[in-house]
Amino acid sequence: QVQLVESGGGLVQPGGSLRLSCAASGSIFSISVMGWYRQAPGKQRELVASLTSAGTTNYADSVKGRFTISRDNAKNTVYLQMNSLKPEDTAVYYCNAGLLRYGNSAYATYWGQGTQVTVSS
Repeated sequence: QVQLVESGGGLVQPGGSLRLSCAASGSIFSISVMGWYRQAPGKQRELVASLTSAGTTNYADSVKGRFTISRDNAKNTVYLQMNSLKPEDTAVYYCNAGLLRYGNSAYATYWGQGTQVTVSS
């Protein structure tokens, strides 16, 4: 089994910063992509940022220049540094990983349980 465990959410004032972490564990052979999605109340889940094993990044237009995704491949951990936070960044943030497991050639996608980020004064 594979688990993704997120941490780092919380309440922050507008203009503040937070750093989210997501550690993947279990029977993991290789991880091709890790990323962060978010879902605000009444809205669909959307991609925030992703990072492939080759180092290719993809950001939502709304977070470009403010958020930075990074990865520690040795620890199977992905980070999201969020700066200049705005009230519209308020959402539950979910970690996502696309990977191969030991003894299984099928590509699989896993989700974390989500962590709440609230930007409010």
